[in-house]
Amino acid sequence: MTTGEEFEMATMPSGHGRATILDVARAAQVSRQTVSNALKHPERVRPDTLERVHAEIDRLDYRPSTAATSLRGQRAGAVGMELTGLGAHALSDALAPFLVSLTIAAPEHDCHIVTFGSDGPDPTLQRYREMWRSRLVDAFVIMDTHHGDPRPAWLLERDIPFASFGRVWDDPSFTSWADVDGRNGVAGAVDHLVSQGYSRIGYLGWPQGSLVGDERRNGWAEAVTRHGQTHQGPEGNTIQDLAKAMAAAEPLVDDVGIGGAIACASDVLALGVTQVLLRRGLVPGRDVGVVGFDGSETARTHDLTSVAQPYRSIASQLLTQVHNQLTTQRRPDHGLMFEPTLLPRASTLRQSSAPHPQEKS
Repeated sequence: MTTGEEFEMATMPSGHGRATILDVARAAQVSRQTVSNALKHPERVRPDTLERVHAEIDRLDYRPSTAATSLRGQRAGAVGMELTGLGAHALSDALAPFLVSLTIAAPEHDCHIVTFGSDGPDPTLQRYREMWRSRLVDAFVIMDTHHGDPRPAWLLERDIPFASFGRVWDDPSFTSWADVDGRNGVAGAVDHLVSQGYSRIGYLGWPQGSLVGDERRNGWAEAVTRHGQTHQGPEGNTIQDLAKAMAAAEPLVDDVGIGGAIACASDVLALGVTQVLLRRGLVPGRDVGVVGFDGSETARTHDLTSVAQPYRSIASQLLTQVHNQLTTQRRPDHGLMFEPTLLPRASTLRQSSAPHPQEKS
């Protein structure tokens, strides 16, 4: 048994700097190998010992040195990406195509992608902590950033390399990000609708307070104002849910009327609008124009015009940023904003110039 003084000394990090594996071993009163097993092979450690070791890891904020493991050639060669159970709280259909793009781009950046899950609607730190301590990844790519997001600050405090798909809203000085100009994307969609001859142009977006959604909504508002009062239509909002999108679309379709159009914050919302049109016996495109956002499989399957995000370019850029952090410890001077691309399809094709019998004068 150690004396109280010896135990107090044992619980302090060596030199009062960053904790080492030996600091954890002394504090937990186990061997260095036991700590190593707790991190890499927890099944080899007794449950009570494992709990004690992890308690000291938490208290001392211990993490393996990436510099040391790199010098020993023991990098995991992996970048972590969180998958959350967002459900109706999801902001878009971006996750699946972005993850595919990351996976395809990874070999060109000497890494592979390791996904890990959180079962709640909001990102949590626990799985990041576990992935990092277990040395399963060398860095992370995050997305769905928002005000109050705990991940960027936590990663920065621990000097863990990461890059973000989306700006880090609570820290404008953070530069390892790439994003899509949603404002310009929706404005371009409005320009397209006007060029196709649609009159009143409404908007279906997400509830106010979604930073991404607010930018897209502003793009619509600025564009319809620029095109003149005759094009200013109604707006509505709903969460990312098909049934709720259909309910929110009903009054918008009534208001814009035949010959009008509705721009949407996502392809799911746009699908809700088209379902309402079809249920009324109207034809998307010919009778009412509809534009979505994301360039998702949903849009392709349902022949929806959509504003597509350049996922491959974004994925490559973020992995380049991560690679540079791992090799040179440098972040870029600034983040990068990518322009989306409009993909016209049948939902904005006015197949006949003759007015529909129900068209408003």
